[in-house]
Amino acid sequence: MKRRSFLKGTLATGAAAVAVNAGLLTPSTVLAADWNSKAFSAKTTDDALNSVFGSASTAASGDIKLKAPAIAENGAVTPVTVDASGIDGVESIAIMASKNPMPLACEYTFGAGAVGYVSTRIKMGQTMNVIAVVKAGGKLLKAEQEVKVTIGGCGG
Repeated sequence: MKRRSFLKGTLATGAAAVAVNAGLLTPSTVLAADWNSKAFSAKTTDDALNSVFGSASTAASGDIKLKAPAIAENGAVTPVTVDASGIDGVESIAIMASKNPMPLACEYTFGAGAVGYVSTRIKMGQTMNVIAVVKAGGKLLKAEQEVKVTIGGCGG
């Protein structure tokens, strides 16, 4: 049985490689429909929120646990964790860096029953607030934390 699995896997990988090299499989074409270019090119946090959620009206929430370093030694790779597992019905989480030229760093959409938890690294050019916005039950909740950057990540 192991030999059959190995041969099937090898054949499938070879066929996929041939298809990619022939230009038959182009992931950028498939993923282009999901790209929210207006939100990711917004110049202010309010414009980004309007583009992602349709509203910039948020309420501060103690149920969102935003974890980021108080001092980021390298703004190019600032670790950020958003834990909204205590909130029921999390639909999406967006992370923004308020003074970046384009503040929306990332946006995650969750399926029904998923736990609202995200851990990532974002790029920050200077000292600023990191903002986590959670959409749950049709409401926009946020948590905010200042992060001091000692080495600029956006060309600074």
